[in-house]
Amino acid sequence: MAENTTNIQEESEENINEILQVRRDKLKQLQEEGNDPFAITKFIVNSCAADIIANFEEETKRVITIAGRIMSWRKMGKASFMDIRDRSGRMQLYLRKDDIGEQTFEDLKKWDIGDIIGITGFVFKTKMGEISVHCSSLTLLSKSLRPLPEKFHGLKDTELRYRQRYIDLIMNPEVKNVFVKRSRIMKFIREYLDNRGYIEVETPILNIIPGGAIARPFTTHHNTLDLDMYLRIAPELYLKRLIVGGMEKVYEIGRLFRNEGMSIKHNPEFTNIELYEAYMDYNDMMDLTEDLISNLTVEICGSEEILYQETKINMAKPWPRVTMTDAVKQYAGVDFEAVARDHEAARKLCDSIDVEVKKDASWGTCLYTAFDQLVEEKLIQPTFIINYPVEVSHLTKRCHDRPELTERFEFFIYGRELGNAYSELNDPIDQLDRFKDQIKLREDGDEEANMLDEDFITALEYGMPPTGGLGIGLERLIMFLTDSASIRDVLLFPTMKPKD
Repeated sequence: MAENTTNIQEESEENINEILQVRRDKLKQLQEEGNDPFAITKFIVNSCAADIIANFEEETKRVITIAGRIMSWRKMGKASFMDIRDRSGRMQLYLRKDDIGEQTFEDLKKWDIGDIIGITGFVFKTKMGEISVHCSSLTLLSKSLRPLPEKFHGLKDTELRYRQRYIDLIMNPEVKNVFVKRSRIMKFIREYLDNRGYIEVETPILNIIPGGAIARPFTTHHNTLDLDMYLRIAPELYLKRLIVGGMEKVYEIGRLFRNEGMSIKHNPEFTNIELYEAYMDYNDMMDLTEDLISNLTVEICGSEEILYQETKINMAKPWPRVTMTDAVKQYAGVDFEAVARDHEAARKLCDSIDVEVKKDASWGTCLYTAFDQLVEEKLIQPTFIINYPVEVSHLTKRCHDRPELTERFEFFIYGRELGNAYSELNDPIDQLDRFKDQIKLREDGDEEANMLDEDFITALEYGMPPTGGLGIGLERLIMFLTDSASIRDVLLFPTMKPKD
């Protein structure tokens, strides 16, 4: 069996090599005849497949020029039907020797499926009622030296699809539709915030101090300064400096980089939006979040109710707002509120539900760990989980009546966290103490703990108004709005392990 498999592979490689050579021979012949497709620099296009179909009556009144890739070809003596695909979709072409000329018809022998061509002609309907373009002239614009797969392997081999996204886009139009929707999502979010008076800004990607989130950074080196630097894990501390400076409403959409694992939910680089508004708190950020996403869902999907991986998700507001202690009580069956601030009792509660924590774990750490392990995956419909322990919220304002908790929320859909927000900590003294706690964690070996950003403390000392902030991982949101199972499906070029 192994020998037969090897023979089949060798025969397949021989066939591919033969096809590649044939296509190169055709190109050489075209070039020798003075018809080098790669010498053409421009072809003026005045329509596309979608416009021709949508505006058929109007398009019949003028000469059409379109361009696209040959996807199929049905030859019938002195006539042929071709299907091309352009940026908007598929269009059928009708070619006759008498219309395009004997020389062009003869040159068609050197053309292949996959070639990119330009067409001039007029629009009509075939006897079968299919809108088509009757060609009067054709131009070979680019020669495809590799054959398109008859049935793209990516339909079975998802890794190949991600590695060779260009083929994926050629063979699977629905893939391109995902990225068209992605563009529309970004545009809607920008317009939504712009209409609310927010200003879009840009902050550094190369940071001297990694901060703004609990994550392991990528390290690089600046040769001229002989200085280690970090790709940003979050823009938070820079954006808050702008609030101090009086900008009041700011947002940034950009790439973040976290040196962590990869999964269907994680890519080392991803797109995030962070926004901050002065004189607001986390309740206002919840209002904004559910309003933005419910309206965005209608814009992109046509309804507040969507189907994600065969599960109905209703984005209509208002969304439930549940404290972390109540969520753990509901889904894990233990009441951390009943043992509030009692660290030993909290550790015993974790032990009773098989949640492993360190021997010296605090009440807040126990609560968060229980939530993370037993609750998060059960939050299918959009839900705000509020009032996180201070131990895991070092940039967040404390609750007035519960100093062990903070005015922070995350929102979850389909068991996944999509965004994080809080009433921002603007007390420089408290913030410095929190940074010192992070320094201790780093000294104990926690590579994700933040470093002390002294300039950020200085900024807070000048005075930052009460502020609400929000961050959303846009790929995870796009996954829901395009029914994509993996984050790699909504990244044109996801991070891949090298083949070798």
